[in-house]
Amino acid sequence: MKIPFLASFIIFIIWLTYEISKNRKRSETADTSFWAKEAEANRTRRKSLDNLDYIKIPFDSLPMLTLAEDEKITDYHDTLFALADSPIVNFSGISNTDLKLAYGAPNITLLMQYDERYTNLVSTLQRWAFHLYEAGYTQDAKTVLEFAVSTGTDVSGTYRLLASIYMEEGQPDKISELIQKALALTSGSKDIIVRILQEFDR
Repeated sequence: MKIPFLASFIIFIIWLTYEISKNRKRSETADTSFWAKEAEANRTRRKSLDNLDYIKIPFDSLPMLTLAEDEKITDYHDTLFALADSPIVNFSGISNTDLKLAYGAPNITLLMQYDERYTNLVSTLQRWAFHLYEAGYTQDAKTVLEFAVSTGTDVSGTYRLLASIYMEEGQPDKISELIQKALALTSGSKDIIVRILQEFDR
């Protein structure tokens, strides 16, 4: 009885050793590839940023007058006005290495600032919309959320709240459109957002 067990154990050890070795080689290959790509990126010269997809905040079409005296709303507005004074670009899902390859290593600090402003923008839009919705201003909340989605936001709460509003309004077809937009996202939140929307689409 012990011999078959011993043979199975030895086979298992051989297999485990093989898998560990295979994974180690795969990891070493990936590391080598990454550092080669990073080295190339660091050698990339500065390129023009004129053709970036800069985001403009459409204050004229946003509900700037709704609850304008509310302290939280005022803070959201102040943040948006401050952001509007500087370039905003969505680089969600794009690594710093790829940014350097595309636009040049000397531009990386600037590009990171653009992306940080975008992150601030969409998080502010989410909080603003939720506050409006909670206060009963559903249409105004929807306007803010739809603008956020148009910029390619990956804030899952934005999609969840907007889908809820569409369901309340009897517009389930709009959720299918949201799913298509979510499928086009490149960030790590993509799958989570799609699953959230699919729950509404059943």
